[in-house]
Amino acid sequence: MTRTKKAFAIVLVLLAVAVFGATAQAKVKAAFIVSNMANESQAFSAKQFLKYGSEYGFDMYTFDAKGDTQAESQIVTNCIAQKFKVIFLNPNDINAIVPSLIKAKQAGLIVGMFSSDLSPANQKYRDFYAGVNDTMAGQQAAAAFIKQFPNGAKIVEIGGQAGHDAQIKRHDGFNSAIKGSKIQVIDYKACTQWSTAEAMTIMENMIVKYGKEIQGVFVHWDNGATGVIQAAKAAGLNNLFIVGVDGNRAGYVQVKNGDQAISIAQDFVVMTKKDLELAQAVVAGKKVEPINFVPLTVVDKALIESGGFDPPEW
Repeated sequence: MTRTKKAFAIVLVLLAVAVFGATAQAKVKAAFIVSNMANESQAFSAKQFLKYGSEYGFDMYTFDAKGDTQAESQIVTNCIAQKFKVIFLNPNDINAIVPSLIKAKQAGLIVGMFSSDLSPANQKYRDFYAGVNDTMAGQQAAAAFIKQFPNGAKIVEIGGQAGHDAQIKRHDGFNSAIKGSKIQVIDYKACTQWSTAEAMTIMENMIVKYGKEIQGVFVHWDNGATGVIQAAKAAGLNNLFIVGVDGNRAGYVQVKNGDQAISIAQDFVVMTKKDLELAQAVVAGKKVEPINFVPLTVVDKALIESGGFDPPEW
């Protein structure tokens, strides 16, 4: 090889290194802070952020707070120190996380809420929210009970993780929608975590207390409905009208088998892509809508049998 050709080859290599180096540097450092990887929806969502993050120009990381509110706040602080540009969160407690988000915004981070939003008074401490309308999920659950029991019924409600945005909104939406109807909620208790075992224990205690008075159960998530179904079967309490939220694989199977009447389904893949799209736009200096709702699907056995709802991935 002549000296000229060698020089030309070296230039090409250097250009390639420069191009690839510039591409790598162009990736924006971003983190999805998971409230608890033990929660299947959170673990599934983390995989989606890692899967699709690079398509939107992000160098994605995930961090697990393991259900610990203080640990979650510390992760935000760590992300500030580690020069992250974007953080996505689904907090364990929408109020407890606010002080660390204030620090993040002061440090210039872009804050995206995923699946759970902050209260209206604190929404100035995030850039956007993408997720379902959990108030509507509660309202749709209420509509299902009113349709099933036009002459009224006594039901119980088992809430998700206390303090979580979804738990608050599903509860409020449900109870506001049944006002004026003949549906009577005779007991309500929220969980300390989105725990199937805890939902089962709560249901067992309610069965001891009310027995066959219970005609239906609104449980805030499908894996919680799994625990409710197990408790009811063990007690010989059949034909309960059970409504859950999530649309995950457990809910799909339970509805298909007739153990659960309805699952109000949310799409975490669409939700993830929307959050990434919004963050990409903010990084580019564009204005975005602060609240972005992803549609819900009311899934019953007829919809599954018609092929109108595919088996979920999670």
